[in-house]
Amino acid sequence: MPTTNSNIALLEFRPGPGGDESTIWMDDLMHMYSRYAAKVGWKVQILDSNLLKITGLDCYNQLKWETGTHRVQRVPLTEKHGRLQTSTAAVVVLPQITSHDIVINPDEVEMTASRAGGNGGQNVNKVSTAVRLLHKPTGLTFSVRQERSQQQNREIAWDLLRAKLWQMEEDKRLAANGSTRDKIGLAMRADKIRTYNYPRNQIKDHRINKEFNLQKCLDGDLFDLLLELTALDNPETETN
Repeated sequence: MPTTNSNIALLEFRPGPGGDESTIWMDDLMHMYSRYAAKVGWKVQILDSNLLKITGLDCYNQLKWETGTHRVQRVPLTEKHGRLQTSTAAVVVLPQITSHDIVINPDEVEMTASRAGGNGGQNVNKVSTAVRLLHKPTGLTFSVRQERSQQQNREIAWDLLRAKLWQMEEDKRLAANGSTRDKIGLAMRADKIRTYNYPRNQIKDHRINKEFNLQKCLDGDLFDLLLELTALDNPETETN
């Protein structure tokens, strides 16, 4: 079984149905985790508009429970009539997997390079530094454009691909196991794991059936919430 580096976490964010509000909510979640990382002294790299790499002591083990669908209930900035709406965004937390643990046939991967565009100086804008990987058997694609060299972006894209393939195999294993605790670990990715209710200033985590202060969490104070979730790693403290 692959050995994961607990000091590196790759976070992928996807907006759910709901148009602009879901994308805004996705960005809010990215900022929430970035603020928490700053509070605990972790390093955050923005790999793309929906990808973060967080490096710090035991960050993967702390954040792995964040995988799942995050539902928000609030009046969007784009709502003209003050109506409460529900939107979602999905978060997937992946470990970094070495090339020795996950072997990928290069012939099954299609790589294309392009100019990154945006800020970053003449090299980023004029040289094809952005990388897009397509894994043909699964259809998985990853685009990385943050770093100044194509080599760096290619390495990051391959890290993401290995991590995603590992996750798919891990999900199969957990589903086949079928225990209650493994289903919690799987996070039931199609279902919501947490609801963020703005009118009540409240977050409810549905896996542990506990509530937390919404504004504190959005400001990066996730200490109490993550402490409750990491307790699930100990079967003796598992919440029914």
